[in-house]
Amino acid sequence: MKSSVKTVNRSILGYAAAMALACVLVASNAHAGDDRSETVKFADLNLSSPAGVEALYERIHAAARRVCEQPAGELAAVRKCMTKTESTAIGTVNVPSLTAFYQKKTGSQPPTITANR
Repeated sequence: MKSSVKTVNRSILGYAAAMALACVLVASNAHAGDDRSETVKFADLNLSSPAGVEALYERIHAAARRVCEQPAGELAAVRKCMTKTESTAIGTVNVPSLTAFYQKKTGSQPPTITANR
């Protein structure tokens, strides 16, 4: 009698779930007084590769720059907004390889996202 057991790689499931989301919302520009947001799509990226992770980070970084830019150009406020926006977006995506890349690049930790039942 033969029996087969299928095993599932949890990291693949995690990436599949991230890909199913297909986007992350980059939002928040409290300093400007208006809530601006931008959707960053990443269904085309392979987040199991370093190049895919870096590409997603660059997309999030560029979106944060666009969301946070201000006509007056207050650099300190723009940097603070970008840091908060990037951190929140990366925490929302919740992909360990992206979190590790972000930590290495910036030296800071994105917020932990928890769910309640």
